[in-house]
Amino acid sequence: MSQNLHVIVGLGETGLSCVRYLSQKGIPLAIIDSRKNPPHFMDFIETYPNIPVSLGKMDSPLLDQADKIILSPGVSLHEPAIIKQLNRGVPVVGDVELFATAANAPIIAITGTNAKSTVTTLVGQMAVESDLNVEVGGNLGIPSLDLLRVTPPDLYVLELSSFQLETTNSLRSQVATVLNVTPDHMDRYNTFNDYYLAKQRIYQNCQNAVCNRDDSYTDCDDRYEQNKFYFTLGKPQQNEFGLIEKNGQQYLGFEAQELMPITDLPILGRHYQANALAALAIGYAYGFPMDKMINTLRVFKGLPHRCQLVRKRDGVTWYNDSKGTNVGATLAAINGLGSEINGKLILIAGGVGKNADFSSLVPAVKQYVRKVILIGEAAAQLDILFKDFSDTSFANTMDEAVIIASKDALFGDSVLLSPACASFDMFNNFEHRGEVFTKLVQDLS
Repeated sequence: MSQNLHVIVGLGETGLSCVRYLSQKGIPLAIIDSRKNPPHFMDFIETYPNIPVSLGKMDSPLLDQADKIILSPGVSLHEPAIIKQLNRGVPVVGDVELFATAANAPIIAITGTNAKSTVTTLVGQMAVESDLNVEVGGNLGIPSLDLLRVTPPDLYVLELSSFQLETTNSLRSQVATVLNVTPDHMDRYNTFNDYYLAKQRIYQNCQNAVCNRDDSYTDCDDRYEQNKFYFTLGKPQQNEFGLIEKNGQQYLGFEAQELMPITDLPILGRHYQANALAALAIGYAYGFPMDKMINTLRVFKGLPHRCQLVRKRDGVTWYNDSKGTNVGATLAAINGLGSEINGKLILIAGGVGKNADFSSLVPAVKQYVRKVILIGEAAAQLDILFKDFSDTSFANTMDEAVIIASKDALFGDSVLLSPACASFDMFNNFEHRGEVFTKLVQDLS
């Protein structure tokens, strides 16, 4: 086997982007995937028939020959086969580390437990509105290595997951942010602190840090000595974006300046107001013109499956928040919508719980939810939590859940699919879950 062998672990979208990038550079490669039939295998062997491949187990002899390991974000650093190589002194990096060492334009880096895709897309749209040539991707859409090109753009805007940040050391972003941190992926991390520290890695070597004043876990450690900007759902102070009240009307504001009425935002809810303020703070820290950012906020309709308005029918509004795959996301959706509507929420929740603690949902469910319709593996666990103060029902299918919701919702209520769980007990992914829900709701006569 060749010297300087790079072994790519995982042949998903990210792994394939690493193959393309490294093979173009003529670097000797091998591939390992613990799955017997990874999703892109046929494309891979057709295009790269001479690259050695080992499928079906992680502890492949190929790893013992590696000079460097490129770890896909879906594979844990705590995997025994990877620990064995780390102990052997083999460098283990991810695709974002490769990107960071090759990037030829400024970077805005965005992470957080929730809302990072929405904020990343918003910031990308603000850059376009500001007449910048921008590439947007990372954990969202296009893998970061596929964004690299011979003629550099003006700016890269990257969404980054905690898994990607764990294997990244060389990122030097113009602006970095942690939007929020609530427990997630507790099936992968030993403690919440481990997860929090992975998110904090985004601030290393950044020039400007954007933090959430309402979430102390997002605050950038003072030792990094970056310029700091904040966003908050409270009244903004110096270097802060927040909400300003004037003559009974609320505005998005910067310091003492009103920027736009919240009623001009096309998307309802406090959680989206926080997203808009975060995007403003990021864009301001980078240097986007304020008027261009406001123009973007007036027309941005949001992303599919993220508190997406599906339909209004017989006085009831239906929302698809299938991307609510963890407790923090669902809590934001319940509080965000519940505080804005006249009626109550009918919540459809459940799925694969990922060892989550759902108890923090209780106060919001008590305050805003009339009924909880429970689906999937976590249904019984959630029923124990909610049944003493909320009407609960079980549904074996999404079809059944939608029928129950349509019967029980009162005029002025909103039905919210926000499962607080992963989808793979019943669906291919959260997109599939949201599409099924949306179709069922649209087909209601």
